[in-house]
Amino acid sequence: MSEQNFDIVILGGGSGGYAAALRASELGFTVGLVEKDKLGGTCLHRGCIPTKALLHSAEVADVARDSAKYGVKATFDSIDIAGVTAYREGIVAKKYKGLQGLIKARGITVIEGEGKLTSPTTVQVGDQTVTGKNVILATGSYSRSLPGLDIGGRVITSEQALQLDFVPKKVAVLGGGVIGVEFASVWKSFGSDVTIIEALPHLVPNEDEAMSKGLERAFRKRGINYSLGVRFQGVTQDENGVVITLENGTTIEAELLLVAVGRGPSTANLGYEEVGVTIDRGFVITNDRLETNIPGLYAVGDIVPGLQLAHRGFQQGIFAVEEIAGLKPVLIPDVNIPKVTYSDPEVASVGLTEAKAAEEYGADKITSYEFNLAGNGKSEIIGTTGNIKVIRVNDGPVIGVHMIGARVGELITEGQLAVNWEAYPEDLAPLIHAHPTQSEALGEAFLHLAGKPLHAL
Repeated sequence: MSEQNFDIVILGGGSGGYAAALRASELGFTVGLVEKDKLGGTCLHRGCIPTKALLHSAEVADVARDSAKYGVKATFDSIDIAGVTAYREGIVAKKYKGLQGLIKARGITVIEGEGKLTSPTTVQVGDQTVTGKNVILATGSYSRSLPGLDIGGRVITSEQALQLDFVPKKVAVLGGGVIGVEFASVWKSFGSDVTIIEALPHLVPNEDEAMSKGLERAFRKRGINYSLGVRFQGVTQDENGVVITLENGTTIEAELLLVAVGRGPSTANLGYEEVGVTIDRGFVITNDRLETNIPGLYAVGDIVPGLQLAHRGFQQGIFAVEEIAGLKPVLIPDVNIPKVTYSDPEVASVGLTEAKAAEEYGADKITSYEFNLAGNGKSEIIGTTGNIKVIRVNDGPVIGVHMIGARVGELITEGQLAVNWEAYPEDLAPLIHAHPTQSEALGEAFLHLAGKPLHAL
C-alpha cells in the first residue's frame, strides 16, 4: 500500500475535474487528479466534440448537395463513414494530446485507475491511498435508458451510435431532446430515414415553445419524421431490425433504435453514501457553493442536480476551487447558462422562456419580440431561416434570449452578457453590430424593445 498527499484531490478527469485541476494548480495548490479512463471524459471522447464533428460532416454533405444554389458545380456521391470516423477521431486525438500536455505542464499528478471515496479526505485507487485536504467529486454521467428497456443489439445509446461503421437506412430515435435531435439531424444529412419519438408535446421541450415549434417546422421541411405526445411502450428486435410500439398502438420499424432519454449521474458504487454524502436519486446534493453536507467535500458537473452541460461542469470546477481558496466566486444560476442544440438548424438560448418569465413576473409585466432572420442579410447569404426572440421586463432588463437558425450558437454569448449583466434594451440599442453579420438580428431585436425598430413594422 502507498499513500500520496495533496492539497486538493479530484475524483474524475472530465470537464469539471480537469478545469478544477488547472485552476487549483494556477492558485498554487498541489493537485491529485484521479481518472479511470482518459482525461477529458465524456465530452471530449464520447460526447460534445465527436458529435459536433459528425454534425460538421453532415453540414458539408448538405452543402455539397445544395451547391448549385450557390453557383458552384459539385456532385454529392456518398458518405465515406470510415473517412468521417477518421476526421472525427483526429480532432479528438489532437484535443486529448493538448489536454495531456497542459495537465503535465501545470505539474498536476494524474493517478490512473478507478477511484473510490473512502473518507471525506481520501480516495482509494487500487493499492494507493490518495489524500487531500479537500476533495472534489467530478465523476460525470452515463447514458440512461427507460425502466425495462435493455440496451443491446440494435438498441443503442449515443456511445454506440458514434462507433457505427455504416449509415443506417432507417433509424428511430427515442427522445427529442438535445442528443436525440442532433443525431437525427446527422443521420438525415447522411441519407437515413429518421423518426423521433418524444413523449412530451414538443421537440427540445426545455426550450421556449416558439423555438421548439420552429425546429419542428424545420425538421418537417427536411423530411425528419417525429411522433410527439405519445409514450414509448416497448421494442422487439431480430437480425433485420427493430419494431417499436407506442402506447397508442402505433408501431415504427427501423434498423436501429437510438435511446436518447437523457443522462444519469455516475455515483453508484463509488463510496459516496458509505462516507455519508447526501444522495438523492443518484445526484450529489450540495449547497449553492457546491459543498456537500460534509465540510470540505465538494461536487461539480453532471452529478450535481441541474443542467448537464460540459461548460457548466467546467465553470463549476473553477468555482469549487476558488471557493476552497476563499476567493468568494460569483454564482451563475443554471437559468443564465447558455444552451445550444447543434442540429440543423441550431437552437440556442439563455435566461427565462416566455412561459417562465410570465410565471415569474406576470404576463402583463413582460414584453417579447421576435426578429425573423429573413430580414438579416448574412442569414440570407448563408441560406438559413429562423428567429431571434428577446424577452424583457417592462421598463426593466433583458431576461431571456432565444434563437433558431444556422450558426446561432455563435451568437448566444452576447445574449448571455445581456441577461447576466441585467442590461436594459435601451443600454444595448446604441451598440454597433458589424454588417453584414447575423449578430445584427440580435441588435434589431434590442432596438425594437427599446422602442426604435428599424427593419420591422
